[in-house]
Amino acid sequence: MKIVQAASEFYPFIKTGGLADVTSALSKSLASYGHEISVFLPGYRTVLESPELAKAKSVATIQVEVGQEFLRGDVLEVKLAKGLTLFVIRRDEFFDRRFAYSVSGRDYDDNERRFTFFSKAIVESIHVLDLKADILHCHDWQTGLAPLLLRLEEQKTGNSYALKTFFTIHNMSFQGLFPKGAFRFTNLPAEFMSLEGLEFFGQISFMKAGILFADKIITVSPSYAKEILTPDFGYGMDGTLKSREEDLIGIVNGIDVDEWNPGSDPALPAKYSRSKMVGKAECRKKMLETVGLSDSEENPVYGIVCRLTPQKGIDLLLEQIKFFVKNDCRLVVLGRGEEPLQKALRKAAKDYPKHVAVRIEMNEELAHLIEAGSDFFLLPSVFEPCGLNQMYSQRYGTIPLASNIGGLKDTVLCHRDDPEESTGISFEPNKKAFSEALSCSMELYSNPKTFKQMQHRAMSKDFSWKTAAKKYEQIYLDSV
Repeated sequence: MKIVQAASEFYPFIKTGGLADVTSALSKSLASYGHEISVFLPGYRTVLESPELAKAKSVATIQVEVGQEFLRGDVLEVKLAKGLTLFVIRRDEFFDRRFAYSVSGRDYDDNERRFTFFSKAIVESIHVLDLKADILHCHDWQTGLAPLLLRLEEQKTGNSYALKTFFTIHNMSFQGLFPKGAFRFTNLPAEFMSLEGLEFFGQISFMKAGILFADKIITVSPSYAKEILTPDFGYGMDGTLKSREEDLIGIVNGIDVDEWNPGSDPALPAKYSRSKMVGKAECRKKMLETVGLSDSEENPVYGIVCRLTPQKGIDLLLEQIKFFVKNDCRLVVLGRGEEPLQKALRKAAKDYPKHVAVRIEMNEELAHLIEAGSDFFLLPSVFEPCGLNQMYSQRYGTIPLASNIGGLKDTVLCHRDDPEESTGISFEPNKKAFSEALSCSMELYSNPKTFKQMQHRAMSKDFSWKTAAKKYEQIYLDSV
């Protein structure tokens, strides 16, 4: 099949979260199965500066209508692997910036124009390059307009650009909401500025466009697919989603098992595997040295790598800081996010320098080291569509403490429910339950035999994209 993947992030070129990992690993997996994969990505500064783009060639100059302007863009092409081609949409006015969506915690003022242009550029490029796609698969609100724009363009030209369109919701809380005046940039007929179209509580929503007008809607775990149909998790979009419930599918993401492999990970000072765990202790030692903490071999090390936002349960974590001090444990935090939470975490590290280390940054190498060097990985999310770190953790023999929601619920087996089969500790996302889970982890760690058995079970689980990508492949095949 000819499959077009369109997204605003793609690892290793640009990454702010799991979206980049998913689009990259899914595309690579599908290409390895013999499909012809084309990926469309904005020409951010980091993308254009990447070594791979040095080999890129310009294959088209496109022009699209955005409001009252006709805007040009260049389409750059680079072959990433057999069957996998990256197309970069370059318009420096929109994408030559340090960050993808915002700076200093504030969204760029022209995001509606930037990603209207990107969605239109995707459709125009499919036409100009004559890709004749079987599938157009769009990811998150930044590409939410593309399925609708593609069908309208097909009606206008009488040509077929893609047989079926898919739209994946990676996180319902990011909906691409803009003032209704931004509708003019879409150049859509007025009928689409309605409840049956993009209108959403007096604004417009790019995500709503993807939900209503793609042929199939996918989200990133079966549990999350059920949760977003409810007011608690639907963020006002639950009614719209219910209208498409028959076309809503939940598929748990996989992980890149080559990128995340403790037996070959270049970020680790020592390699290890399920049968030879000796190297994990060296990773713990190196990680603590890197963040400036001394070791306490009798007690566990806890790690967390995430966006520092309320969604990820950072408030819950801050409420439990004294647990790590009282029990002489070590806590290592890595991430970047909302300033009040960053400030509170820095204060915790300052107040308890022997027990808490905080790095406010995005550091892929350190993220790998934390996964390998920790004994427990914390995921106290208030909601979590899928999550990847709980899968990375299990692969690295690091026991996840995870909220019993969304994709975490689908991928972490709680040892209190089934001690002989469990791979982690689950809890409801509230202060009392999180506190109990932390105490439970101390009890588990104090029993080395039971702890090692759980590590081995976790490392035995198959979280590769082989399973997930096969599900995507079958859904694609069934749809055409």
